[in-house]
Amino acid sequence: QGQVVESGGGLVQAGGSLRLSCTASGFPFEDYAMGWFRQAPGKEREGVSCITHSGGTTHTADSVKGRFTISRDNDKKTLYLQMNSLKPEDTATYYCAQLRWGYCPGFMLNFVGYWGQGTKVTVSS
Repeated sequence: QGQVVESGGGLVQAGGSLRLSCTASGFPFEDYAMGWFRQAPGKEREGVSCITHSGGTTHTADSVKGRFTISRDNDKKTLYLQMNSLKPEDTATYYCAQLRWGYCPGFMLNFVGYWGQGTKVTVSS
């Protein structure tokens, strides 16, 4: 049974940075695209960024483009999300997910295989 576990969330002031990590186990990490999602209180879960199985291509939502960077280390079976210039509207629980494909799909939510438990990010103004 596959598993992904996030870490790195916390409280940060607006303009600050955080790096989220996601460690995978129980499936061939290098074969699958991976994604970051977030869900703010009272809102639907949304895709933030995706990276292909090799790490060669990434896709990032317009709302965070230029501020967030997704990356992966297949040797360490770890996914990262570097978040810079954080804004209060970035406050959410962030989830890592395995995508059941090697490439980034147009609508990530339809391709999720395994979800992590989430890590909370709070950005104060």
